[in-house]
Amino acid sequence: MLYPLPAVLVTCADNEGNANVMTAAWAGTVCSDPVMVSVSIRKERYSHGIIAKTGEFCLCLTTEQMAKATDFVGVRSGRDIDKFNLPGDMKLTRGQAAKVKAPIIEESPVCLECRVKEIIELGSHDMFIGEVLATNVDEKYLDENGGFRLEKSGLITYSHGRYFSLGKMLGKFGYSVRKNRKKGKNKDEKR
Repeated sequence: MLYPLPAVLVTCADNEGNANVMTAAWAGTVCSDPVMVSVSIRKERYSHGIIAKTGEFCLCLTTEQMAKATDFVGVRSGRDIDKFNLPGDMKLTRGQAAKVKAPIIEESPVCLECRVKEIIELGSHDMFIGEVLATNVDEKYLDENGGFRLEKSGLITYSHGRYFSLGKMLGKFGYSVRKNRKKGKNKDEKR
């Protein structure tokens, strides 16, 4: 019941350069120094074997515009189709990562290039702990200070088999304890 979860696309490429992409919701940040993430993948998934063998993957955030493709690549196997050549109006463009052989997805606002540090066998899923080697951010989602503008990106989440959009900011870290500023004082001074 720990929902919602980020709906992410996980990319990988085998040693011959054949790429795959899958949808995952069991993903998250696990460490800030060094920056590390996790993704849990069922052993029978096509991507599981590729990532276990190559030790590399990318986590790509998904948006409202990518929702249909995100769902599609989650219900079809890369053993059967090329997921970078989707039918109809769905599109996932394979991009070149800077540090790993796994591709990034051009339509994604954020892609994290990861090297596997550990695989933890858990039961139905194995958890891949990956150190983030590079972060690719679409600059149109950055503010003037280089901060990520979540509300402009249209990110989606997953909850009990359904996708939901995100976007409304409710506050900023520490806003619940921040003191009101006096009128006429420097904006950086506190009461």
